[in-house]
Amino acid sequence: MENEKEKAVAAVSEENIYHLNGRVPLGKAIPFGLQHVLAMFVANLAPVLIVCSAAIVRDTGNHLTPAEITSLLQCAMFVAGIGTCLQLYPIWKIGSKLPIVMGVSFTFLGSLLMICTNPELGYEGMVGAVILGGIFEGLVGLSARYWKRFLTPIVSACVVVAIGLSLLPVGMDSWGGGTGSETFGAWYHLLVGAMTLIVCLVSRYLLKGVYKNLNILVGLVFGYVISAVFTAAGIAPMIDFSGITKTIGEVGYFSLPKLVFLTGHKPVFDIGAFCTIAIVFLVSAAETTGATTAVCKGTLDRDIKMEELQGSLAVDGFSSAISGCFGCLPLTSFSQNVGLVTMTGVINRFTILMGALILILASLFPPLGAFFNSLPQSVLGGCTVMMFGSIMYEGVKMMKDCEFNDRTMIIVSLAFCVGVGLTQTSGNFFAAFPQPVGDIFNGNAVAGVFVVSLLLSLFLPKQKTETA
Repeated sequence: MENEKEKAVAAVSEENIYHLNGRVPLGKAIPFGLQHVLAMFVANLAPVLIVCSAAIVRDTGNHLTPAEITSLLQCAMFVAGIGTCLQLYPIWKIGSKLPIVMGVSFTFLGSLLMICTNPELGYEGMVGAVILGGIFEGLVGLSARYWKRFLTPIVSACVVVAIGLSLLPVGMDSWGGGTGSETFGAWYHLLVGAMTLIVCLVSRYLLKGVYKNLNILVGLVFGYVISAVFTAAGIAPMIDFSGITKTIGEVGYFSLPKLVFLTGHKPVFDIGAFCTIAIVFLVSAAETTGATTAVCKGTLDRDIKMEELQGSLAVDGFSSAISGCFGCLPLTSFSQNVGLVTMTGVINRFTILMGALILILASLFPPLGAFFNSLPQSVLGGCTVMMFGSIMYEGVKMMKDCEFNDRTMIIVSLAFCVGVGLTQTSGNFFAAFPQPVGDIFNGNAVAGVFVVSLLLSLFLPKQKTETA
């Protein structure tokens, strides 16, 4: 029997926001779609800024110019919008037809920095590795039916919980003012973040009907206005509007994203760089599998289908290859938006498509993207802390459906003890191993939890159901 939330509804109705298919009035679809964009906007651009600011041009040894980095930020918005459109409305087998938002991934940060700062490879070597690695993951995704049986329910549950756990410090770092901020922990960051969170909670309970699920957008708007007042009154420097003026001066009011082949940076395809990043693409595939499973369990109340898993991973890979062609970083399913979907219940594909189109529009008008990017980190943190916790909650619910016995206890205990424990050590646990190993496991709880839970699930002997 077809799930009620997945039935196609012919009439245009605002109630369709709770249905996967069907049209929603634009007056409702646009704000709900905008909510998804604002939830991921800063996190989508931050990895590009970090990596490309450090990248070395292979032939000259120079860094990328500010104008080139601004152009790459523009490309990040464009490819995230394209990737999201593919997830929502597939081409062939590439796409899941699920409410998944794509964005530039933090998962690859360590490996990409290692490649792009190597004078022998540089920025061009990184771009080549992203293109090849994306194609590799896309093919892995299309062949999911051959390895899906190894991904047992307890492994998926562990990965989803690990995704939620790994995002908790991200939300708190944002609340404090943003990682690396000179004013981190300042009273005004903590106050505005707390006020934003309170407004999100209060509006969820006071607003009626579908509007209660716009609580994140209400919180973001409120937090931005308060930050603007603090800045204008000289109370605290929370918003820097100079970025908008600077963007206009460097790129202009309108600009088309450029393929990397047209920018003078010819990609370099190096087997060593590919092998380094291919491992991380497998970790990214595990994260996307967990996120896609969480969407199905948390919003559609059912298990993930094979074609959905294949399509989701295929987009993860092939959209990353497209991103590489624009000189940008790999994409993955954004866990921030998975949390937003599971918390609000707004799963309509047309509505989230509006968000994807807003991203693409922002990429064509750089000042618009710069305006979105001026959103204070503390405001974002106040809105996202509960969303991130909701992902962990969905993982616990998935774990509840698994059989509880000694085998399950060992898998869960060791997976989290090792996977999360590696990220809490005082030094480099894998100092004796090649650097990529440490980059993957020391800073990414999802990678360790996935590998340990998968190996234990494969090799621990299965038990019969225990009786009292």
